[in-house]
Amino acid sequence: MIKTSTTDLPSPCWLLEESLLLKNLELLKYVKEKSAAKVLLALKGYALWKSFDSIKPYLDGCCASGLYEAKLAFETFNKEVHTYAPAFKEEEIEEIASISQHMVFNSPAQFKRFSKKAKNINPDLSLGLRVNPEYSASPKEIYNPCGLHSRLGTTLVNFDESILGECDGLHFHALCEQDSDALESVLENFEEKFGSYIPNMKWINFGGGHHITRKGYDVEKLILLIQNFKKKYDVEVYLEPGEAIGWETGTLISTVLDIVHNGMDIAILDTSAEAHMPDTIIMPYRAEVRGAGEAGEKRYTYRLAGNTCLAGDIMGDYSFDTPLQIGDKIIFEDQMHYTMVKATTFNGIKLPSIAIKRLNGDIDLVREFGYEDFKERLS
Repeated sequence: MIKTSTTDLPSPCWLLEESLLLKNLELLKYVKEKSAAKVLLALKGYALWKSFDSIKPYLDGCCASGLYEAKLAFETFNKEVHTYAPAFKEEEIEEIASISQHMVFNSPAQFKRFSKKAKNINPDLSLGLRVNPEYSASPKEIYNPCGLHSRLGTTLVNFDESILGECDGLHFHALCEQDSDALESVLENFEEKFGSYIPNMKWINFGGGHHITRKGYDVEKLILLIQNFKKKYDVEVYLEPGEAIGWETGTLISTVLDIVHNGMDIAILDTSAEAHMPDTIIMPYRAEVRGAGEAGEKRYTYRLAGNTCLAGDIMGDYSFDTPLQIGDKIIFEDQMHYTMVKATTFNGIKLPSIAIKRLNGDIDLVREFGYEDFKERLS
């Protein structure tokens, strides 16, 4: 359904801007061409598959975190599918193996348990092991896959050399919204611990968390790190950005439903931090609001709150040049990554619709959600 203006869209609504998406993809294309690395879309961060026709020409495929993401990649992206999970279920191995090009195990035990079955199903399947370099400069412990007692990846002390005859590659993931300086440090630790195994590998996967499309990211250093690594070891290198692809490509448009006062003005919106923008609570971070400033920066300050019964369903305190009115639109910036992939219908709140602003200016309303989407997932 084509809309001519954002005012015609239902509320709340995620709005992807195709021109901004392509800007990110052009930069990733530059990295690919200069470094000769392969770049995959990490579906855990961005899975708006109605935009995949725009993405496919630029990337080499998708990385999946299990069966359902692998199926989505296979059905809608039609390029390489790389599947990793902290633990695979035996009843899913056959389907995952049949639709994947790479299958990465989290532990030597899982590798030995499932590798033969997976290869029997798909002889061309390339098998790998996720390793833990035991180093990360992750800004938050909740996002640190190399932290103390992490379940993610195999440490050197737990590495089992008996799998080397079947293992084509090693995968590590140690970054979270970080620059190439952080990758350089991770690589030093990875090589220190696992360097003796790398010459026997066909590929090394550098994982995700590379904030390549963020302003100020040192792209040339990333390219140099990849080039030097490939030259040293003569292996294929993969990157798995998700957030970098969806970074600053769209918004979440919401509406003021009511304004109440309890020591300060509180605007209740038809969206939810808990259900629709969970990282604003989990990470936490402060989402930017179009036209707004910090509390007290502009004349009128409001607490923006969600429309659920959770007391902490709060986006934050923002100030505006003019008073908010019921029916006003509140636009949250940069809401394409780690939003719709995590969104829920908690408290029966409606999921935001999804729209794409095409290059010609048309706004394509690609999905609306209703009561049945809430009901059918519960029983």
